[in-house]
Amino acid sequence: MANIYQVAELAGVSSATVSRIVNDKGVVTEKTRRKVLAAMEKLDYRPSSIAQALATNRSNCVGVLVSELYGPFYGAMLSAIEQTVRAAGKFVMVTAGHSDETREREGLEFLVSRGCDALIVHVEALTDQYLLEQGRKSTPMVIMNRVVKGLADRCISLDNSRGGYLAARLLLQKGHKDIAYISGPLRWQDASQRLAGHRQALAEAGLELDERLLYEGNYLEESGAEGLAELLDRGIPFSGVVCANDEMAAGAMNAARERGLNIPADLAIVGFDNAPVSRYVHPKLATVDYPIADMSRMAAQWVLKNVYDHETVEVQHVFKPTILERESVARIATHRRRPTVAPRELRQPRRRTSQVKR
Repeated sequence: MANIYQVAELAGVSSATVSRIVNDKGVVTEKTRRKVLAAMEKLDYRPSSIAQALATNRSNCVGVLVSELYGPFYGAMLSAIEQTVRAAGKFVMVTAGHSDETREREGLEFLVSRGCDALIVHVEALTDQYLLEQGRKSTPMVIMNRVVKGLADRCISLDNSRGGYLAARLLLQKGHKDIAYISGPLRWQDASQRLAGHRQALAEAGLELDERLLYEGNYLEESGAEGLAELLDRGIPFSGVVCANDEMAAGAMNAARERGLNIPADLAIVGFDNAPVSRYVHPKLATVDYPIADMSRMAAQWVLKNVYDHETVEVQHVFKPTILERESVARIATHRRRPTVAPRELRQPRRRTSQVKR
């Protein structure tokens, strides 16, 4: 099948001229119009989206910048964006910033330089001020998983405070009062908001978080295991632990078993995200549902509505999490086995890893 470039070559004009004639936009001479139409007929040319893109000066490509390219969280995000955009006849270009400020900036600038019509970004290290400056430029941008003052109408976020609140409240409803917490990197907005919600739930129950029962992790499984081991070593009794994501919760469950603890009889554990791992660990992990696929589709629909003038659903900017009660949480037992602390020389040292989300 012939393409626009072959028509342009046969007619002796530019591909942009062919596109203007196909889309009836712009002024061309009648002589040029006849040459192009004759070439189209001879080559049996059928106009495509490329011709439309040339006429409207659009690439029909949406740039996506994410923290990582692996794992179920980002897999669900990218898949939902690509499917939504592709169904509208557009394409995606993806790069990762690895939660590093320089690499996130380079990734964003790369996507802009490639002529993307819009950007969907999930970043951790870039400042609100930088994102605000970028939001004022010509390439439209949607920001996921955080709210930037001045760009709220372009942000698609989760009520992370509510999620942290629900996780703590589940344990409180089961009679737990001594509750530990393994957070994500607290310099990140979502991690600090989840911890704030946790504190709120405790306060409503007339309690406060014992700072000795707080461990700052990095959203990776290893830090969940390291965190629980360190919390146990501190010797402060606790019957439940909330982890700021499911990966760390899975690590904490393994560490608990290494200490001979039964879940949930000796220790109740709650995660956050509702990642696939939460359904396949034993016992199944109670967790906060993070509707990342729905949020990603909404970000793509914002682009389709505001950049490509497509009719779409009303944009929802803030999503509400829900709690999923599963077997890793039970009512606190009257006679619960106290965690034991294995001698340090008997425990395998764990290698620390860089802080990377999920």
